[in-house]
Amino acid sequence: MTAIGIRAAPTDAAECARILADASRDRRTVRVVGGMTKSYIGDAGDIDTEVHTSELTGIVDHVPADLTVTVAGGTRIADLADALARAGQFLPLDPPHAEHATIGGVIASNSNGFWRARYGGVRDLLIGTRIALPDGTVVRSGGRVVKNVAGYDLNKLITGSFGTLGVIVEATLKVLPLPTASDGVVARFARGTDAFATAGAIARAASRPETVVVERTARDDWRLIATARGAQAAVARATADARREINARGGNAAIAGDELAELRELPAHATDGALVRVALPIAAQSAFADTAARLEGFATLVADAASGVLRVHVRGDDDAVTRAAEALLLAARVVGGGGRVERRAEHLRARLVASPTRTNGEQLMRRIKGAFDPAGILEPGRSP
Repeated sequence: MTAIGIRAAPTDAAECARILADASRDRRTVRVVGGMTKSYIGDAGDIDTEVHTSELTGIVDHVPADLTVTVAGGTRIADLADALARAGQFLPLDPPHAEHATIGGVIASNSNGFWRARYGGVRDLLIGTRIALPDGTVVRSGGRVVKNVAGYDLNKLITGSFGTLGVIVEATLKVLPLPTASDGVVARFARGTDAFATAGAIARAASRPETVVVERTARDDWRLIATARGAQAAVARATADARREINARGGNAAIAGDELAELRELPAHATDGALVRVALPIAAQSAFADTAARLEGFATLVADAASGVLRVHVRGDDDAVTRAAEALLLAARVVGGGGRVERRAEHLRARLVASPTRTNGEQLMRRIKGAFDPAGILEPGRSP
């Protein structure tokens, strides 16, 4: 990587927009930096300027009665969670890197965790944004109330844009009251088909569990974890439903501990080999998981079985890792899904590209990129 010429930390939206405008005028490439937790994603290229959001922090507005919070883009998820908890509320997002990830980074990377199927993802919870653009303007999309639907939905566009369109300086999100009870079950199965069949039945239950996760490592059997939070009666019903489904398929349910905290952080810990993330039709998860578990170098599989998002970590020599990652992406396409190499060892970056196949919307994204960032300064390596 080349040396970074400029590091800037704007203190407000206007200053951030001015920095981007200057970079656009001078044709200096820019990377937006928050908690530095997503730098491994994609094929980011060399850049001239880093724009840090470390000075754009804090809660701008919190209206507990409206179940909304407006927060500066550089605020850490963990700090927001602490502030909301003091008001008896929580943000129903549980992304990886929970201790260091920022609000802006979570939105820009569309980073979701195991709660997605129960509460919705980033796009569902995001109500409004303020974004600094390369032309020096600051634009607002959406609003600070849940029912706002006026205007162009820039919120959906900026989610998952990885800093290629602008800098998220402020976001308004939906929040919920803290649940009064929580419980969970964990069970082991000898066969993946039984684990995923049980997970599917639990996820479809009317009692609405909060998470349904299936895990497999190279050393262990298949493990299922299901949790529920909410009112005491609802949690008791969800847990009873989960135990019934587990027992019906030959599993033995035990009380869940903190298993999900470790599984959620797989992207943070999988620094060697390659980590492949795929999104699949729910019914295709079991077949894909069996294929993954038989691959040379297979280490770990973690499936958000309620939403069809799976991550597979493979290790070994470079050839084995490359073959396994390519096989996983092909297997995902065969069953009607898609994926990317979410993380790989640094020395594999040139050999194993993040997204080896083009997306159907690539031409449309090029046009959008041209409209927002005509000079092409923002994250050129991640741009379509």
